[in-house]
Amino acid sequence: MQLITNNLFTILMVANILLSIVIVFRERRETAQTWAWLLVLMFIPVVGFVLYIFFGRGISKDKIFDLKMQSKIGMNVEIEEQRQALQRDLFPHPPTGRVDIRQLVYMLTVFERSLYTTTNDVRLFTDGREKFDALIQDIENAHDHIHMQYYIYRSDALGVEVRDALVAAAKRGVKVRVLLDAWGSTQVSLNFFDSLKAAGGEVALFFPLFVPYINPRLNYRNHRKIVVIDGMIGYTGGFNVGDEYLGLVDKFGYWRDNHLRIKGPAIYSLQNRFLMDWNSQHTNEVQFAEAYFPTMANQGAVSMQVVTSGPDSPYEQIKMTYLKMISMAKSEILIQTPYYIPDGSIHEALKLALLSGVAVHLQIPNKPDHPFVYWATYSFAAELLEYGAVVETYEKGFMHAKTTIVDNGIVSVGSANIDVRSFRLDFEVNCVLYDEQMAQKVRNAFFADSLDSKPLTKELYANRGFFIKVKEGLARLISPLL
Repeated sequence: MQLITNNLFTILMVANILLSIVIVFRERRETAQTWAWLLVLMFIPVVGFVLYIFFGRGISKDKIFDLKMQSKIGMNVEIEEQRQALQRDLFPHPPTGRVDIRQLVYMLTVFERSLYTTTNDVRLFTDGREKFDALIQDIENAHDHIHMQYYIYRSDALGVEVRDALVAAAKRGVKVRVLLDAWGSTQVSLNFFDSLKAAGGEVALFFPLFVPYINPRLNYRNHRKIVVIDGMIGYTGGFNVGDEYLGLVDKFGYWRDNHLRIKGPAIYSLQNRFLMDWNSQHTNEVQFAEAYFPTMANQGAVSMQVVTSGPDSPYEQIKMTYLKMISMAKSEILIQTPYYIPDGSIHEALKLALLSGVAVHLQIPNKPDHPFVYWATYSFAAELLEYGAVVETYEKGFMHAKTTIVDNGIVSVGSANIDVRSFRLDFEVNCVLYDEQMAQKVRNAFFADSLDSKPLTKELYANRGFFIKVKEGLARLISPLL
């Protein structure tokens, strides 16, 4: 028995060493991430091996999307025309005098192939009940199709409310497709949607789990929140489907988030993203149809682009967008994020902005929904105090908004946090709006939140307890893996 135990231990140690070699020499990772995994494998060799199998493995891009066949469904011609116009300097520039955003538009159009549109109507939601009331009303008015995608969907009161609205739509003959992330929506059973499927709707999981909570790809999550109705109305932002997003869960209190309702050609990008994600999980793919990309009259005057990123791409498009926005700032950067665990480039860019005289104002939650993530956030945010940043903790409830405002002329609202996970591991979607009026609305909401926030000062941070310092140290050490 002792011999078997010794042999098993030897095999595990050899496997551990081989895995370490693979991490260092085969997989292309950031240095900090490499060292973090090596520390895990060194100090907890057996458990670390299992953790790496489920959380650390890279992902084959070819197994996610056939990019050549599916890329930019319904938008290839328009994007190519814009790219050529930009390269000839013939493209009209967005109408904002506060910040010169031509380079950002160029980068997102040529590099990200993001459709630039100028005739959108955009409504900002900061309250979950208001957002879902509007969404359910639009579902009730749908006549052709509803495409819905969420990271978290719960089978609680709000989940039932949304599902029943979808069932009623399907019974009217509306084609309903629902795509949920298998990990984020673990707590809802597919049986919950039996009534929807019986009415003709379709429900699918993104990266379905082999057994509950276990999947070698569970580290790669579809964090997007997208709804497209009749190809004319779209929703995207931070709210998921669950009672906590209505402020009905005592643990979190009032849930503060940002979400957008969009009418206009920017919907084409949301529709395209949904179809690509849906097709990636199906053999019976949805093909292009004019009903998904209808011609529409001018809906408004908001200029915007939709940016997506994920492990299916070798580039970190949303991180690049954040970096470019920070570098463009001349006077002010406002950031709301539940998780501030930046890589070195974002953290140094904000420090450089502060040293250059740009005011940086950061709002984070006052309570953790994930403890290690929270203490890493607290530590990184406090580091910016030394450079003159204003940091606040939101006290009214839980701050979940993912918002960046630069010089009151450009706004990013979406699903991506400012952390390594959102940059490299999760599938995300953000909207970048080039509009002074929208920027002012989002800015007003930001400073209204300041009234419900508490400043984090150097003195307060210096007086934190010993155990908080220990938790911060551990969280910073494994932050590349969070």
